[in-house]
Amino acid sequence: MPALKSLADFFGLKRNLVILLIAIFVIGAGEELWMRFVPKYLQAVGATVFVIGIYDALRTLLGALYAYPGGLIADRWGHRSAFLVFNVVSIIGYALVLLVPHWGAVIVGMFLFLSWSCFSLPATFSLVGAALEANRHSMGIGVQSVIKRLPIMIAPFFGGMLIDQLGIINGVRIGLLVSIALSGATIIVQWQLPQQSNGTARLPAAGRPELERWNFWRTLQEFNAPMRRLLLSDILVRFCERIPYAWVVIFAMDYIGVSAEQIGVLTAVEMAAAMVCIIPAAYYADRRGREPFVIVTFIMFTLFPIALLMSRSFSALVVAFVIRGLKEFGDTSRKALIIGYSDSERRGQIVGAYYLVRDLIVSMAAILGAYLWNLGPALNFLGAAALGGAGTVFYIKTIRQSRQSDLNNLKKQLEMRRSRWN
Repeated sequence: MPALKSLADFFGLKRNLVILLIAIFVIGAGEELWMRFVPKYLQAVGATVFVIGIYDALRTLLGALYAYPGGLIADRWGHRSAFLVFNVVSIIGYALVLLVPHWGAVIVGMFLFLSWSCFSLPATFSLVGAALEANRHSMGIGVQSVIKRLPIMIAPFFGGMLIDQLGIINGVRIGLLVSIALSGATIIVQWQLPQQSNGTARLPAAGRPELERWNFWRTLQEFNAPMRRLLLSDILVRFCERIPYAWVVIFAMDYIGVSAEQIGVLTAVEMAAAMVCIIPAAYYADRRGREPFVIVTFIMFTLFPIALLMSRSFSALVVAFVIRGLKEFGDTSRKALIIGYSDSERRGQIVGAYYLVRDLIVSMAAILGAYLWNLGPALNFLGAAALGGAGTVFYIKTIRQSRQSDLNNLKKQLEMRRSRWN
């Protein structure tokens, strides 16, 4: 039907991307039943504040360490093989945590169950970059972001109901069973991806030896100036996110007194706010420039811990979580900039290197967050906001300097042309 085709064209729904979106939704629906309650689960099985901090640090660290090899695997093996391997390894991790109800099993199991979300990130970027034109990247990432957040909006509510009815330990274990079942079913969907879904990316560029694709330091050297500016700003802003990250649920439940079910409602509010803004922002960013949208996102990251600190009731937390959702306003633009800054023939590797550097550094924020939490929630939240503000100011300043430099270069070119005519 023409109407459906027009709608698919507007959202960039190519066949490979539709398969990926189905996998993201189904796997996410299982994970989000329990993933957000893991800090509370760790607390229930006897983990200390330090162990909870280690969990959050490892979660960020593994996102860093897995991103680069994830990109290499996608470039070298193709998307279907890569996604299947990531999914199977995650299922093994779910099973380990299910079978061993001890905080040590969570720490060990996370090396496995984070495979899908961490390994697949650069592969997802690579697939979007290969399937869509450059002026559609924000929309492609935007649709993927919306689909990813649908289960985040819905599943924590039901996960919270399970926890309120069965207790934190049994509720999380039921969620793990559902994760194993849904991820197993997703293997059938992922098998429909063509094996050579990014064939050009799997071949060496003309004149370049194949070994160069595996050279991490050469990849870093190929980061252009805009990519480096974005990376530094992103690191500071992600410190703002990760310092309070593991403590948000604990703060809401222990200090304000909300239930696990209400945590699910707050998560739904956050995701609804995100989904309302993602597609319109992606549409206009593709047409009017992406940097202003990134700036808005960085501002929202900075405001969230301040809003959280000021909360004294469930209704105040709703406002804070709306702000948290609005941080997605320009996140698709940030990801589209990363795709645009990357060499199309080595995109998975370059995206993986970006996230390795960013998350390797940001993983230290979780330890810092645990230290600050021991000193009090106020220091934790205000310290996070200070770093977010620094990252936002730095990005705005560098964007202005870059535009001024471009303007000066344009003036010089015009003056040279005038002198030639004279």
